[in-house]
Amino acid sequence: MIPHDLLTEFPADRAKIEALKGTDAHFARLVSEYQDLNRAVYDAASRLAPTDEAHEEEMRRKRLALKDEIRRMLQAA
Repeated sequence: MIPHDLLTEFPADRAKIEALKGTDAHFARLVSEYQDLNRAVYDAASRLAPTDEAHEEEMRRKRLALKDEIRRMLQAA
């Protein structure tokens, strides 16, 4: 399992995540974008797909912003 997976980050919201993915296209897009970015960060950090530090840091910031938006949507649901 890749660290920072959404279901690991929000274990109590597993059902809510799945439900929102099925009913809210914006939420589903955010989740997909988060998962893709999380994989890219993991690959960069583990040197499977090396990148420069600035790019890796930018990916980490974007991942955090997506996670924050997902968290807000989960809390509002």
